Amino acid sequence: MMNQIRQASVIYLQGLKTPLLRKKLFFTLLVLVIFRLLAHIPVPGVNLNLLSRFFSQNQLLSLLDMFSGGTLANFSIVALGLAPYINASVMFQLLTMVVPALEELNKEGEYGRAKINQYTHLATIPIALVQSFGMYSILRSQDIIDSLSPLILISLICTMVAGTMIMIFFGQLIDNYGIGNGVSMIIFAGIVSRLPISLIQTFTISDFSQPQTKLNLLILLTLAFLVVLAIIFVEEAVLRIPIHYARRAQTTFLPLKINTAGVMPIIFAVSLATIPSLVSQFLVKVPVASISAAAGFVNRYFQPQSSVYIVFYFLLVMAFTFFYTSVVFKPKDIADQLRQSGGFIPGIRPGLATEKRLHYLLNRVVVIGAFFLALIAVTPSLIQNITHISTLTIGGTSILIVVSVVVELSRRIENIVQTHNYDKLSY
Repeated sequence: MMNQIRQASVIYLQGLKTPLLRKKLFFTLLVLVIFRLLAHIPVPGVNLNLLSRFFSQNQLLSLLDMFSGGTLANFSIVALGLAPYINASVMFQLLTMVVPALEELNKEGEYGRAKINQYTHLATIPIALVQSFGMYSILRSQDIIDSLSPLILISLICTMVAGTMIMIFFGQLIDNYGIGNGVSMIIFAGIVSRLPISLIQTFTISDFSQPQTKLNLLILLTLAFLVVLAIIFVEEAVLRIPIHYARRAQTTFLPLKINTAGVMPIIFAVSLATIPSLVSQFLVKVPVASISAAAGFVNRYFQPQSSVYIVFYFLLVMAFTFFYTSVVFKPKDIADQLRQSGGFIPGIRPGLATEKRLHYLLNRVVVIGAFFLALIAVTPSLIQNITHISTLTIGGTSILIVVSVVVELSRRIENIVQTHNYDKLSY
């Protein structure tokens, strides 16, 4: 373990001497700083004191605020964050599997993916319009925001939609010129920026004169440490599939990660798991008794501590893990590439037999990864029910994203450093 830490430290020190990596890191940091500045520009007409009190009493909105980096609690111009874009991405990835035209477009390589991405951006706009009006309606029902004239309301909604599109633009800038996945990096920056507040709230509210409080906090920190170790272990775990090349008389390995989907299933699941409660909070004020009663029932059973929410969230993460893995890892494409390059799995015929073998191995690996990912995702809610510490529960949930992004970022830094060293040796 110490040798691995020492080797990683050497690589990172070398990376700071690499011009390309320095440029990418500086650009990414600059974009994230601008994002954090925008997160503190509030939309006018909002009572921030009432808004803060409302969020402190609603853990579901606090969860969304954590993933938005505090933009929602401030009701800033980027309050919606990337949620509309994530919802649009989920929608189009599902449509790609059922609509033949989109499926064919997805197979056209870079051009097809660019067109689907363009359609996703267009679909983000109406979704952002609906979500911004829904958020306004929820805050208006709580008297947190004043009743606005139609012109000012349209201006407010357009401002929030524009904020979402700016966030998407920032994510693409990081993808193209920075380091790491743009969407994940922005969410990562938001989570990290909110963690100190959660820690301060925990130590301010907790009564450490009580032995039970100290024990609960110790249990929480111990479980958080174990979760970090487990995430790192699973993120680095791979199934090595031997690949033999007869022409070159050599054997290599095809690495199949246990967590092939990465952190995206959690992001997708959080976006969808919060929809029932948010919609119910809006409908509970409807004068129709049946609708109001149904909304109250949904709102009561879809809180982060409830068993219904935990099971629903668990199943969503597992489903999205299977779904996203099928998107990023295609056994048919891998089998075709191996056949064209003269490679094969020992004992397995090239072509269809190789594809079936990869499907068989992928399904069994993904079951482990999906169950682990879902278990980690619901662990914070379970911990809260045990320790009754609510201020750090969100931080526990976000550990998964933070650690996953850091591990992926470390891997990309190592690749850039190794490529730079290889280029120097080739001259």
